Amino acid sequence: MDRAGNLYGTASNGGNDSCDYGSGCGTVFRLSHSASGWLFTLVYAFQSEDDGWAIAGPVVFGSDGNLYGTTEFGGSGEYCNGSGCGTVYKLSPPAGVVGKWTKTMLYSFARGEDGAFPTGQVSFDSENTAYVTGAGGGAYNLGVVAKLTPSHGQWTETAIYAFNNNGGVEPWGGVVFDRSGNLYGTTLGYPGNEVFQLTPSGSDWLENTLYTFSGAEANPWGGLIFDPSGNLYGTTWYRGGTVFELTPSGDSWAYGLVYRFVLGHTQGYGPYGPAAGVVMDSSGNLYGTTESDGAYGFGSVFKLTPSENGWIYTALHDFSGGADGLYPVAGVTLDANGNLYGTALGGGAYGYGVVWEITP
Repeated sequence: MDRAGNLYGTASNGGNDSCDYGSGCGTVFRLSHSASGWLFTLVYAFQSEDDGWAIAGPVVFGSDGNLYGTTEFGGSGEYCNGSGCGTVYKLSPPAGVVGKWTKTMLYSFARGEDGAFPTGQVSFDSENTAYVTGAGGGAYNLGVVAKLTPSHGQWTETAIYAFNNNGGVEPWGGVVFDRSGNLYGTTLGYPGNEVFQLTPSGSDWLENTLYTFSGAEANPWGGLIFDPSGNLYGTTWYRGGTVFELTPSGDSWAYGLVYRFVLGHTQGYGPYGPAAGVVMDSSGNLYGTTESDGAYGFGSVFKLTPSENGWIYTALHDFSGGADGLYPVAGVTLDANGNLYGTALGGGAYGYGVVWEITP
């Protein structure tokens, strides 16, 4: 959401039909609120596999007012079975009231030491350097955290850390910064689903495993957030899923289970919990989505309220699989008035997904 209250999002298909066997290369869109409802504007339609396709992450605003995002596949070169290894892109708004957004390719991954398959959101440090995760490539072909440094209109990519078999691999959900400039993220692949920390040390970055998931607590697809006290919050997806908290304690981090979702109704898919992370309001309440549980097995929107006796779960909406949508794999956006916004992967009037709002 921008300062004017417009919503921006991504669609993994649609637009130009030259990608994904005719399903489309994907789009970025805007929804603007008016007296008659919400107006849809196509910000950008990806044109070809070379242009990037299969958008798996959101778009975010940089301090320069441009939108930044990633595509999992596409880009230049004949890498990754000819489909490209993913891109990082920038969308610049028109200079005037009317006009088209301008798309700039910041980097095309080659699945070498640079990495491949960026899927999470782009994060920025105080110097406007962009950071992304790549689920593949790198020195060990097990994923990287990479930075893109701007200089005179050009961007230089550097893999600051390559994952190896000594810990978790395949970082998926992007990274977040703490106040000291350390980076935090999650990994998905064998031998461990983990939460990691990267600490700058001279020209290198040192990796530290904060927590390793086991058993039913697996697949932390979503990103992480910090609360004002420096605690980390995230989610896991497998077997109903969980919301968890990591609290710094001396030189280590203490794991706390915020909520475990009950294995409930499913329509033959799952049940799976949160595929995205959570957001926190000014009162410390957490909000998020589950992919395929809830009363009808098509996903839900939830709220978790802190109390002296733990966290209180509230179901805000259970998707029915009809006009309201189904499978909300993305997270939520919270505005200043406490309204929640999000997307669902399918359903709606045309069967191709919806953007929804929940008003308290």
